[in-house]
Amino acid sequence: MADIHLGAVPDRGKAWAGKRSEEIEETFYHLIQEAGKQGVDLILIAGDIFHRPPLKRELKELNYRLESIQPTQVVMMAGNHDYMGEGSNYRGFHWAENVHFFQKEQLDSFYLESLHTWIYGLSYEHREIKTPLYQRVIPLDKPGYHILLAHGGDEKHIPIQKKELISAGFDYVALGHIHKPEIFDNKMAYAGALEPIDRLDIGEHGYVYGEINDKGTRIQFCPAACREYKNLILESDTDMTGGEMEEWLSQQIEIEGKQHIYNVLLKGYRDADIVYDTEKMLRLGKIAAIKDETLPWFDFERLYNENADNLIGMFIKKVYQMPMDEARRTRILSYGLQAMYHGRDVGEG
Repeated sequence: MADIHLGAVPDRGKAWAGKRSEEIEETFYHLIQEAGKQGVDLILIAGDIFHRPPLKRELKELNYRLESIQPTQVVMMAGNHDYMGEGSNYRGFHWAENVHFFQKEQLDSFYLESLHTWIYGLSYEHREIKTPLYQRVIPLDKPGYHILLAHGGDEKHIPIQKKELISAGFDYVALGHIHKPEIFDNKMAYAGALEPIDRLDIGEHGYVYGEINDKGTRIQFCPAACREYKNLILESDTDMTGGEMEEWLSQQIEIEGKQHIYNVLLKGYRDADIVYDTEKMLRLGKIAAIKDETLPWFDFERLYNENADNLIGMFIKKVYQMPMDEARRTRILSYGLQAMYHGRDVGEG
């Protein structure tokens, strides 16, 4: 698993923000407990366990939870959010016997004798690392299974060449930092954030479960999050009133699941006299953001014929003379006419 972000408060300021913070912790510790009950051999945590450098009491709580699932082994690292800066409580912390933590920003390894497995990795000592520290990394020429635990993948956080890592010779590469889960060639995976951390973390979230034996590596993504962020697009038409749009939004939230959190986008055309009350819509469910991109509908030809000798007609004619695609022309005309008619009925002179 990766990117737990204990201590994060997604959607801060929203009514459900406090609950989301609790859910992040509950999902993580429940999963740890279940892994212990089911006799999982090894848990890999690929960075950003905490949303910021942890307090000492938080490390003690984490250590207690991990110690309680012995003999399950745990290997983990600090990521860019909970990096080991000067004075970090990670430094010198005494972990339980079954917990193995990478203590420096240089590639190191642990050999887990009971599992006949080598784990390679490093921890962030800085918020940003622009050097590709995993480049040309290969496993030791020693018997056993070999796993790389890595955190990064963008230009500011250890750039990664995925094809190079896949072919480096590891039995498995466990990646963190990118919050969207993704599996590569059944030998490397971003587990993704265990719980979605912000409204851009769209889709299912959870962990990767895998088995390594003499026949090879098998992995699969397992959903575990309490809820998802979903994009919801509603297409308006010229007959739809504000009340109808609100009812439709409520119905769609009911269908998709009231437990989820939504980014709502309103598109299409509406009556020029109608304005959708997005502030009111925010109260219809767990809506992280709502954007109204609907355009007022006008009969451009009729308006031009009725206003050919005034500013409105001149505006319509000028826009039609400009080289552009139809979609852009329609948007410019709709916004321009709405501004011109603001405060009065369309069609009045």
